[in-house]
Amino acid sequence: MNGEQPNPHPTKGENPSDTALHVMPGVEGAPSVNPYILKQRELTKKSKFSPEEIAKGVLDGNRTLLSKAITLVESNREDHSELAQMVLEKILPRTGNSIRVGITGVPGVGKSTFIESFGLYLLEKGKRVAVLAIDPTSQKTHGSILGDKTRMENLSRAEGCFIRPSPSSGSLGGVARKTRESMYLCEAAGFDVIIIETVGVGQSETQVHSMVDFFLLLMLAGAGDELQGIKRGIMEMADLIAINKADGKNEPYAIRAKAEYESALYLFPPPKSKWFPRAITCSGLDGKGTDEIWKLILDYSETTKTNGHFEQNRKDQSRLWFRETLKEAVIDKFYGEKGMEKTIQMAEENVVSGKSSLLKEIKKLVAG
Repeated sequence: MNGEQPNPHPTKGENPSDTALHVMPGVEGAPSVNPYILKQRELTKKSKFSPEEIAKGVLDGNRTLLSKAITLVESNREDHSELAQMVLEKILPRTGNSIRVGITGVPGVGKSTFIESFGLYLLEKGKRVAVLAIDPTSQKTHGSILGDKTRMENLSRAEGCFIRPSPSSGSLGGVARKTRESMYLCEAAGFDVIIIETVGVGQSETQVHSMVDFFLLLMLAGAGDELQGIKRGIMEMADLIAINKADGKNEPYAIRAKAEYESALYLFPPPKSKWFPRAITCSGLDGKGTDEIWKLILDYSETTKTNGHFEQNRKDQSRLWFRETLKEAVIDKFYGEKGMEKTIQMAEENVVSGKSSLLKEIKKLVAG
């Protein structure tokens, strides 16, 4: 020490580390915090995948490739359709291990809120959940909102859940085929429960009923007589009726509605499944009734698997799917023939102008 001060500017030969004025060597570039994210980015950048790559990605549970596979299934392009079918052929042996639940109800019944509550409950039970939400397509603009991910904000962020909104495209047959194939892809990706939400209007309920194991109908208390026209047909398809929004001041009305629906269910003929539908109350807002609904779904599954209905129902659904798809293929081939559009227009004008009868022109078209 001896009163000497350190040299702030070391001369040649002095060791810089002995002073405070020297440059640290630094460190190498830090590795990626999450290598999985980098891998997902690489997959997103890649534009073309082979059927083998997509199928392997689906079976490995890769969400990027699962989404791509569903996009191919939904596409109307011929090359996409061919690629989708090759992928489906490869993943089919790994399908059929989930329980398929259809959920329907009129607009405003609270389907999205209920599904989010139900999905979060299933995740807590250790289940992996996929939600296929069918959104109605505008007949005017041919567009769909596809807002289910927004409405199910918490569920869409949860690990172990996959939400895919899809447009109905105005075609019920298209809904049945494309949603069924999307369902198979989700099963192959390892999801235990597949929830299919219908648009809640018209004939789509029948299509969804023909591809699920369990059909849940959400109802509202005090909906009024204006809905009676559609209640009968849908109630006959339902395996369980849940009166939603049974909370707050609405709860007494929901309990009364439950009793009314239970009485109505006794009037229906016994179902083939030997499972007798019942009515309960629930609330998607506070999760009330969720546990009971899941227990009833498991009871239904056990009952129908024991009496053979579960497996037979799936076989019947596959048979119906084959016939519906065959009809679509025949129609597409008919309309796709060269010059057919002009021929149809001429036949149509003959009918409209009264020059020829409708059946005569149709027979001519069919005969070629």
